Amino acid sequence: MHEILLPGRIVIGLGAFAEVGALAAGLGSKVLIVSDPVMERIGHVDACRRYLEQAGLACAVYSGVDTEPTDRHVDAALAVCRQEQCDVLVALGGGSCIDAAKAAAVMMTNTGVIADYAGGAKRFANKPLPLIAIPTTAGTGSEVTKVTVIIDTRTDVKLMIAQPELVPQAAIVDAQLSMSCPPSVIASSGIDALCHAIEAYWFRKANTVTDGWALQAIGLLVKHLPNCYSGKGQADDFAQIALGSMLAGAAFSNASVTLIHGMSRPIGALFHVPHGISNAMLLPAVLEFTADDAAERLAVIGRLMRPDLSEQGSAVLSAAVIEEVKALCRLLRIPNLRDWGLDREAFEQALPKMAADAIASGSPGNHPRTVTAEEIEALYRVCYDYEFQMNEGAAL
Repeated sequence: MHEILLPGRIVIGLGAFAEVGALAAGLGSKVLIVSDPVMERIGHVDACRRYLEQAGLACAVYSGVDTEPTDRHVDAALAVCRQEQCDVLVALGGGSCIDAAKAAAVMMTNTGVIADYAGGAKRFANKPLPLIAIPTTAGTGSEVTKVTVIIDTRTDVKLMIAQPELVPQAAIVDAQLSMSCPPSVIASSGIDALCHAIEAYWFRKANTVTDGWALQAIGLLVKHLPNCYSGKGQADDFAQIALGSMLAGAAFSNASVTLIHGMSRPIGALFHVPHGISNAMLLPAVLEFTADDAAERLAVIGRLMRPDLSEQGSAVLSAAVIEEVKALCRLLRIPNLRDWGLDREAFEQALPKMAADAIASGSPGNHPRTVTAEEIEALYRVCYDYEFQMNEGAAL
């Protein structure tokens, strides 16, 4: 038996941003916009405020979210929400803004602090304030998930909290908002979405609904992400990766992520590598580590990526997936951990904590291959110096 959770309303399409006022008007009377300085600078926050005010709603703004959301961002958003007596939230930005807004919305109506709810240790007793999630990147899929990821600044651990109360009331997916993203953001968010889709598909307990979403997402992302990154992308390319990101988010939220995300979170928490980039740094090596244990599932993905090899066996198709992912990482200029600038000695010293934190997150337990702390440490070392070199014949 599987439970499928999604927002009650999803509005998707070019120009859908303008619907935020109509959606919010049915949910409350005063809105807190949760965003970041970039969204303010490029005018998206002002546009959102305008749409809301045109619908007769009062607004307040918290725009202090950083690239990695922390419990401090959540507390600051909560303070504004309480002071301004807001009764509905709008998250406008990338996954960090949406995750921070999710945590603020649910903590407005529940006791304690957000860290109390990590790992299912405590369940949310009350419904959150209504939340409308509006992504401005095509990557996290947080607009449709039951998940928030928040750094606990006391422990330097990324807390993944997954409960139904975290699903936004509504989502607006408008690719126009992501068309101005710089190539680095397109790369990191796009590879994050690809990881969501692959991990949801090879998840130990995957189901037919999430399988369909994951495979469609993989096909859309692999086809359209290179154009968007290279500057050749048209409106339809951005629309397709926005759709792919949303489908990947729906897939992993209703299945799960696995080893890649489990290993990625400690890199972000301790070394402040953006989440999508740390996923990409790990993805090819984890594919190689898992290839024998997920050969049939990787073969299905291989037929999407390399239809010219569709008659080949699972071993050939699995190898093709690895080569295509390497090619994509090279195209997106993904560095390894060494080239990102991580000090080797500091990295080595952190490995036991990183491996322990990865396992404690629960995500490695969903992986197709059983993995130990020692194997995770070894994989981290592989990824530190990993070279995204392609074998002859791999091409996008």
